[in-house]
Amino acid sequence: MKRLDLIPLSLVGIGLILGSCASDEPGGDDAASGPMSGISASAAAGDDTAGEGDDDDGGGTSEKLDVGGTTVPGCDNADIGCTDQIDLLIVIDNSGTMGQEQVNLARNFPLLIEKLEGLQDSAGMAVNPDVQIMVTTTDFGNPLCTPFEPEDYEPSGGAPISSPCTDRLARFTDLTGSVEIESACTDVCPNGAAPSANYIAFQGETNNVNMVPPTDINGDGTLDSPVAQALACIGPQGIDGCGYESPLENMLQALNPGADWNTGPTPFLRPDALLAIAIVTDEADCSVKDYSIMDDATFQETNPDNGMQQASSAICWNAGVQCTGPDANGVFSDCTSRQAEDLQPITRYTNYLINDLRDSQKKEVIMLGILGVPEVTAHNDEAPFEPTAGGVFALEYRNWVDGQYTGMPGGGDILPDEFAMSVDAADKQFDFGIGPGCTGQDSLGAFTGQAIPPVRIKEVCEELNLKNEDGSIQGGGVRCCIESICDTDFSDAIECLTGIIQETIQPPG
Repeated sequence: MKRLDLIPLSLVGIGLILGSCASDEPGGDDAASGPMSGISASAAAGDDTAGEGDDDDGGGTSEKLDVGGTTVPGCDNADIGCTDQIDLLIVIDNSGTMGQEQVNLARNFPLLIEKLEGLQDSAGMAVNPDVQIMVTTTDFGNPLCTPFEPEDYEPSGGAPISSPCTDRLARFTDLTGSVEIESACTDVCPNGAAPSANYIAFQGETNNVNMVPPTDINGDGTLDSPVAQALACIGPQGIDGCGYESPLENMLQALNPGADWNTGPTPFLRPDALLAIAIVTDEADCSVKDYSIMDDATFQETNPDNGMQQASSAICWNAGVQCTGPDANGVFSDCTSRQAEDLQPITRYTNYLINDLRDSQKKEVIMLGILGVPEVTAHNDEAPFEPTAGGVFALEYRNWVDGQYTGMPGGGDILPDEFAMSVDAADKQFDFGIGPGCTGQDSLGAFTGQAIPPVRIKEVCEELNLKNEDGSIQGGGVRCCIESICDTDFSDAIECLTGIIQETIQPPG
């Protein structure tokens, strides 16, 4: 989401400056390479490859992803989701446009903890779940970003970030050095709460969080527990990450069973736990397979300032999505992920989540996406509280439209501050390759930004739903929830995530 106060360069501009530097980085036909040691893990899909990376706190280097089947102990092997354990992975966009969205998310984390602590199964019985929560970023590294990274910064590559954001305040200045938003951390992390491991763990009153006094961190009048405070503290990831976001690849690497945080006596990814994944981003997935695409004019847009084809975030859309159209109104139809493997193929992620984890290991897998779709206007009144109107049902794929944004049908897309700076549709089309999926405003009418439609993430999420032969979702088969990152309150997203967990978890016994 390109916020007005973060505009001149987020990482789109940096991509423009570095339009030809990718050729200096190693690459290959089968793997992307970048600032880290490269993509080397083998997903369940077969020949596709995954990556390695270290977190800011020395999380370690991942190993070859080569998953074997595991029988869930204590449950019949056919009982998918038979567990009282929940592993929740949260992948948060840490690019230069995400400060306010991270605050929004952190302010809703106490609700998430409350919902998990009070979780009931579909029969209404208390679960008292054994919960582990790991947080990582969307930054896998990209040669167009490397020269601009701070000296102390390393792309996470899916590794856990578990230190309080108050220890990482340098992360809250964007890569241009022109935007600083430390309040995205300090407003929600007054006590520096953090877990003693790579992830937060709790069950009932037992947890691995340092002792901090109960504090109302979100202003709702309720004192928040150390666990809720810890999640609010480790959640804000900063705004100095790469603007070529790779949430799907970082998700996969976070789940790499050979990674340090997934091995040993206390792994994050447990064989007998329900796996929940939340992805929070305002742009299109850019999980690159071959970094030569960053120099490929096929995927670039024309820079209206000089008439040249140059690199920008439009590469992520152009290399990752194929559509029919546009029609006379600039609207596209039938937008799906591209089958060409310039970016990592979608099957790389669905095969691992569905074929391996769900089908072979009998692990229930669910996903929440807080993404660039219109705000949801209606939800199911009963669990799992999934969207029933607005959101993906109202998502339109189209080119940018000239004119100042008014929120009225037939109006333009350019937000007022940008319009005053003579930004037009050609500039925005060059930046992103596609028009906005949503435009956000706060309760006072101030614009909070715009976000790009999430075709690749949407497809992975929706593949998790259990479907009938005609493609409709089975009764009780909702496993994917997609909410809008343009929403001013993510509580509905939290309700949907925990609602799906409630409907799918089956405590043993």
